[in-house]
Amino acid sequence: MIAASPPEAQAVQLARTLLPALPALLAAWAVDRLCAVRGLSPPGFRQPGRRAIAFAALAFVLWVGVFAPLGMIGLAAVPDLAGVSTPRLFLLHGLMVGATLLWLLAGFAGLPAAPPGPPPIEAELPGPQPARNRPPLLRLLGLQLGLAAPDVPREIGLGLAIGLGAWVVVLGALVVLALLLFAFGAEGLVPKEPPALIPWIAALPFGVRLLLSLSAGFVEEGFFRGFLQPRVGILLSTFFFVLAHASYGQPFMLVGIAILSLIYGNLVQWRQNIWPAIAAHALFDGVQLLVIIPAALKLMGGHLPAAALLGL
Repeated sequence: MIAASPPEAQAVQLARTLLPALPALLAAWAVDRLCAVRGLSPPGFRQPGRRAIAFAALAFVLWVGVFAPLGMIGLAAVPDLAGVSTPRLFLLHGLMVGATLLWLLAGFAGLPAAPPGPPPIEAELPGPQPARNRPPLLRLLGLQLGLAAPDVPREIGLGLAIGLGAWVVVLGALVVLALLLFAFGAEGLVPKEPPALIPWIAALPFGVRLLLSLSAGFVEEGFFRGFLQPRVGILLSTFFFVLAHASYGQPFMLVGIAILSLIYGNLVQWRQNIWPAIAAHALFDGVQLLVIIPAALKLMGGHLPAAALLGL
């Protein structure tokens, strides 16, 4: 095979970086249109400038956080992790938070209070009715992201219990899938080694791994389930969630990630807030990064077998 010249290699790398921007733009447009269809477009979007800012922020984070892994398809090279700093580990989560807040602020901040609307059904009684004004901005943002709940500790406790059950469900499903692949002679689809990123993260200091688990629970659930799911539905938000994890480069793992996303999505739909999903997600990642993978690495002398991967 003839190696590509430096200019050709740079052109290919540029194409791999920029091409995922096209589906990201399409996805952002789909989110915008679905919001309009479902009557969820913020009032601020009547101003084209606000809408354009929100669209650009969402398209950018979808590009770098969801569709960018598509540009890495076909690359067999192991990523260079030596120069990755601790703050960089949280960069994508920071971008998700920033894009979500920018979208919501563009849609709601600085607008006059809503005029009184029709009274709710239960208030259709004789006499004057109270005005239904828009709540304060901070509370409104919480409502928009599914953070409002009558009993947050109870929701978190429920999420922790369901999170343990989700871990068992995913483990069982991946074991069954692996057995089926072996039975049909497709054992090559079962990974023999985890992605390089997994043992690398598992070797980080305990505090960093704990923060990563909590950040994943709060930020990813806030973005995919709190922000996207009400606007695009469970299936499309799950599709985005799975794509965001495609950088692992192992389709087998994506099956487990899809199952987890569907569990979290239905949990949010059932409870009408994201606190149980936050707790379940953080617990799942914490068990993997703080207990199972480090224990497997220590037991196997630094070699992490496929069996340990099944719980991811």
